[in-house]
Amino acid sequence: MRVFVTGASGFIGSAVVPELLDAGHEVVGLARSDASAEALAKAGAQVRRGDLEDLDSLRAGAADSDGVIHLAFIHDFTQYPRAAEIDLLAIETIGAELKGSDRPFVIASGTLGVAPGRLATERDVPDATVSPRITAATTTLALAEQGVRSSVLRLAPSVHSELKTGFVGYLVDLARQKGVAGYVGDGANRWNAVHQLDAARLFRLALEKAPAGSVLHGVGEEGVPLREVAEVIGRRLGVPTGSIAPEDAIEHFAWMGTFIGLDAPASNQLTRELLGWEPTHLTLLEDLEQGHYFDTP
Repeated sequence: MRVFVTGASGFIGSAVVPELLDAGHEVVGLARSDASAEALAKAGAQVRRGDLEDLDSLRAGAADSDGVIHLAFIHDFTQYPRAAEIDLLAIETIGAELKGSDRPFVIASGTLGVAPGRLATERDVPDATVSPRITAATTTLALAEQGVRSSVLRLAPSVHSELKTGFVGYLVDLARQKGVAGYVGDGANRWNAVHQLDAARLFRLALEKAPAGSVLHGVGEEGVPLREVAEVIGRRLGVPTGSIAPEDAIEHFAWMGTFIGLDAPASNQLTRELLGWEPTHLTLLEDLEQGHYFDTP
């Protein structure tokens, strides 16, 4: 397939692009900067210049493709509603170009907040008031009724790898800055996790064979207690591990404070059965123990 990928040079995209190329697909990546364009070209992908607000570029990229993987999102949590609006318009624009073609359209979403306090499954429909991004997922799934092989891939909040980025990297940097590896309350709340390379393989499988209207879980581990994550971080950094009161979470964790205390386990059973996907890479705690998250910045 000729695959148009937004967010192709980002954390997830930088693993998805080589995964697609190694499987024999042709990749056209959306690049908003010279650095992104250079990285994509170096990886062996073609480059289309533009960003999420360049709707003409999105239309052209979708029109000239056999399928689309949408990974890009403006990760500015100070303007989250606006970022969600831009994302929704991008999805609507791409979807309109794909209507009636039966081409695949896979978007990245998240498991966090889907079913707080219990094990979330692919069948769960999240409360639309939890996050403005849920509308984007609903819009994507609705395209299945309009001749698009659309699917939503909910990623674990803890996507980890040797690149030391994402939420886990933030927690390491925060512990180094604050001098304490913190968790909320008793730290028993769980976050599901997945290795970046396992997630990349799932995006490829979704592109290749996910049925229209599929909801998939990019989850390698159902739930890792945040206290255990903090304990590894504290030990590796040589700082104490400590509880942060829920009312102090925003002050301590900043933008992450609004959701770090959520209990968010999630299952991957239906995804594995549907696509034959099996996570094979390191678990979150195993990855942390490798030491790359603790290299001097």
